[in-house]
Amino acid sequence: MSRELSVVVLAAGMGTRMKSEIPKVMHKVAGKPMVNHVIDTAANLNATKTMIVVGPDMPNLIEAVSPLPTFEQTDRLGTAHAVLAAKEALRGLTGNVLVLYADSPLFTAETLSRLVAAREDGDHAVAVLGFRPENPTGYGRLVTDPGNGELLAIVEDKECDETQRAINFCNSGVMCFRAESMIETLEAIGNTNAKGEYYLTDAVEVARANGNSCVAVEVAEEETLGVNSRSQLAVAEALMQERLREAAMANGATLIDPGSVYLACDTKLGRDVIIEPNVVFGPGVTVGDDVTIKAFSHLESCVVGDKADIGPYARLRPGAEIGAGARVGNFVEIKKAVVEDGAKVNHLSYIGDARVGAKANIGAGTITCNYDGYRKQHTEIGAGAFIGSNSALVAPVTIGEGAIIGAGSTITGTVEADALVIERAQRLDKPGWAKLFREKMKALLGK
Repeated sequence: MSRELSVVVLAAGMGTRMKSEIPKVMHKVAGKPMVNHVIDTAANLNATKTMIVVGPDMPNLIEAVSPLPTFEQTDRLGTAHAVLAAKEALRGLTGNVLVLYADSPLFTAETLSRLVAAREDGDHAVAVLGFRPENPTGYGRLVTDPGNGELLAIVEDKECDETQRAINFCNSGVMCFRAESMIETLEAIGNTNAKGEYYLTDAVEVARANGNSCVAVEVAEEETLGVNSRSQLAVAEALMQERLREAAMANGATLIDPGSVYLACDTKLGRDVIIEPNVVFGPGVTVGDDVTIKAFSHLESCVVGDKADIGPYARLRPGAEIGAGARVGNFVEIKKAVVEDGAKVNHLSYIGDARVGAKANIGAGTITCNYDGYRKQHTEIGAGAFIGSNSALVAPVTIGEGAIIGAGSTITGTVEADALVIERAQRLDKPGWAKLFREKMKALLGK
C-alpha cells in the first residue's frame, strides 16, 4: 500500500440470532470482542483513520471502541446506508477506504493489504474480496471478465441465471473503495429491491455505469466467516485457536496436545515453554522462557518468569507475578501477589494480596486471609521464610526474612526475621471421654 488508508467498521447489527442482551460484535473470540479484533487488524494496516458505525443504544460498544469515533445508523436500511452514516468523516479523504464488518474477526492484515494493493494497481473504483466455497448456494456471485479479470457484477443468488449460478466465486462483503469517488458511488445506490434497502454490493454496478473499473481478489473461505449465531461464534473460536496454536509452536513453544490448549489472542509465550494438555490462557498472560505449565492449569492477566514451574491444576489470577525458577504447584491459587525468584508454593494453598520473598517455602494448606468482608489486606513474607503446613496468615501481617512458622499456626502479628513462631491452641486431653460419650448416646437413643 502506497496511498492513505481509512477504515469503516460496520457494527450496527442487532444480532438477533445470538439471543443476547449485548451487541453481537461484543461477543468474544480468543478473549477479545470481535469488533476489537477487526479494529486491531486495521491498526496493523497502519490505517490513518478508523470509523465505527454503531446502532442506537449501544453504550457498551461505544465504550469498547473508544477513543475511535462512532457514527450512529439510526435506521437500519442496508449496508450502503450504514457506511453513509459516516459520510461527514468520509468527505475529503484520499487514497483508499476499506469497509470491514465487526462480526468477521478472522480476516488477516495480509489479506486486506492484498485487496488494497489490487485496488491501487488498476486505480479501480471498487475492489472486492471473494472466496470459493464448496457449496456457493446462498452467496452473491462475483462475475469477472475472463480476459482481463475485472469484476463485472455482483449477482445475488436468487437473481442468478443458470450460467451465473454455476459460478463458485462468491462475495465476502469486504470492499475497498477509491476514497475520492466513494461518496458519489454510494449516494447513487438505489433501494429498488424486496427489502427496500441500500446494498453495498450495488456499488460495483454504479461504478461501472460511471465508466470505472472494479476488481475482485480471492481469499481462503475460513477468513470470510461472519458470526451471526452462537454456533458460528464457536466455529470462529475454533479457527482462531488453530491459528494461535500454530503461531505459538512456530515461535518455539511445545504444546503436547495442541487441541486441548486454549490461548487468548494476546498470550505471549517464550521459547522452550512446555504446555501440557488442558491448559487455558485468559487475556493478558506473559510467559518467559523454559517454563513448564502442567495440565489443567488456568492463567489470566499474569506474568510467569523464566524457568518457573506451574501446576498441575494451578490457577494464576489477575495480578499474579511468578518469579524466575519459582514453583506454583497443584491446587494452588495465586491472586494479585508476587512470588519471587525461587520461591515455592507447592500444593493446596491460596496466596492473595501478598509478596512471597525469594526462596521462601509455603507449606501445604497455607492461606493468606486477605479479606475482612470490606477490604483487602496485604501479607508480606520475607525471603527464605518457611511457612509450615496448614498455616493461616491473617492480613495485614509481615513475616520476616528467614523466619519459620510452625505447622498449623494462625499468625496475626509481625514475625521477626529468623524467628520461630508456633501459634496453636493449648492441647486438652480427657482420657476415656469418647467411650463415655458413646455409651451415653446409646442409652439416650435406645440403640
